[in-house]
Amino acid sequence: MPRRTLITADHVLVHDGSTHRELRDGALVVEDDRIVYAGPSEQAPTDAAERIDLGQSLLMPGLIDLDALSDIDHLQLDSWWDGTHSRRLTWSEEWFAQRRHVFTAEERARVRQIALVQLALHGITSYMPIASEVHSEWAESADDFLAMAEFSRGLGLRGFLGPSYRSAVPVIADDAREFRFVASEGESGLADAIRFHDEVASWNDPLLTPVFLPCRIETLTPELMAATARAAAERGALVRLHALQGLGERDEILRAHGCTPLELIERTGLLHDRLIVPHGVVIDIDPRVHGEDRGDLATLAGAGVALVHCPLTNARYGSELQTFARYRDAGIVFALGTDSFPPDLIRGIDVGVSAAKVQNGDLSMGDVAGYIDAATVGGAHALHRPDLGRIAVGATADLTAFRLDDVRTGPIDDPIRALILAGSARDARLTMVGGRVVMRDGEIPGIDLEEIRRDAQRLFDRMRHAYALRDHRGGTVEELFPTVFPPV
Repeated sequence: MPRRTLITADHVLVHDGSTHRELRDGALVVEDDRIVYAGPSEQAPTDAAERIDLGQSLLMPGLIDLDALSDIDHLQLDSWWDGTHSRRLTWSEEWFAQRRHVFTAEERARVRQIALVQLALHGITSYMPIASEVHSEWAESADDFLAMAEFSRGLGLRGFLGPSYRSAVPVIADDAREFRFVASEGESGLADAIRFHDEVASWNDPLLTPVFLPCRIETLTPELMAATARAAAERGALVRLHALQGLGERDEILRAHGCTPLELIERTGLLHDRLIVPHGVVIDIDPRVHGEDRGDLATLAGAGVALVHCPLTNARYGSELQTFARYRDAGIVFALGTDSFPPDLIRGIDVGVSAAKVQNGDLSMGDVAGYIDAATVGGAHALHRPDLGRIAVGATADLTAFRLDDVRTGPIDDPIRALILAGSARDARLTMVGGRVVMRDGEIPGIDLEEIRRDAQRLFDRMRHAYALRDHRGGTVEELFPTVFPPV
């Protein structure tokens, strides 16, 4: 017999085939993994075996995070600069020669488990992972990610995942940042990624989709990029490539290959509608580049490339799109990502909307609807999954609900504006994936959240300590990461 669940909420964000619409006093009926009714609660079928009453909440499509942290975050350590420690995360030449994993295999697995639990707690239903390779021997492995895939499907999240790989790492040599290439590392990394892809594809699990996740473009050889393009095309797989991200990246690609990063992407066969690019900030319209449109937006839009906008992390590192509206008007497909801790797309939307107002000097440019679209239908478009990112009959039942009844939220006019202005993803009260409840009211079945907190602190402390081992100056951890105010 099909499993039927009736879900009611004071506010439901339904989709009419062309746009989201707000439904007051709404209801959904979920049968197994599909939505079979979405409409007024008074007209909802009453034959469901289970009922979830959310009350004063906003029930919306599950949030899609296509740059989701799967690591212990280093943002606390490197999202500031005091004028002397600008290269804290870069290896020394000595470490490059003797490189090794900071964490054991068991600890690496635990790091990813902690990160996935955080995604569920913050209302993320679909994710594409991002990690820092700085504490790895080189990058990630198929075995690491097979363990992550097992945990992910047990937890119940929808993962689009694969191990990272690269041909080079940046090092500090003679007080300058340079890249050390070992082409064989990239080749073996891609072979490992192919092994992971084919193994996970054979599982035929609807919650797991293998994808190719090479590292940042400046750490890849053109040959590795082209080989990735071929492997992905043979399998019809998505590729996510961090590119168009910084001036240093652009300068390095121009120096090494005599072309821009976007031109290199096109030359190597990766410019197509299965390519997903975080962050897409540094292109010709950026004032630091040319400050004028020389065709980059049209090239991206014409190819159907999806950009993953990470407004909160961008702001923390002092960089934003120029501008969200200009990219959207050019036809760019936008998804959203968190890229760091916390995995809070609600705070990210608030920052993005506020930045747009400041950039344009115009309150009308605070495009909340555009950002909600990016977190839902935009992410689904990037994933080639039209069944995700919307609440409609026939859609997959990936859902998120945020509470609006906390006194600190204040009065409610528009529930989405209230959540963006006064709330955060910590207000998530329901995460449902494929009709299965993953998180309810801050609890996840089988997960000890106090143990998660303790382990996260222990592993963060180990990661922080290891920076002193890799730093080219040989400084202490206290010198590398001084507190905001000096300790007593």
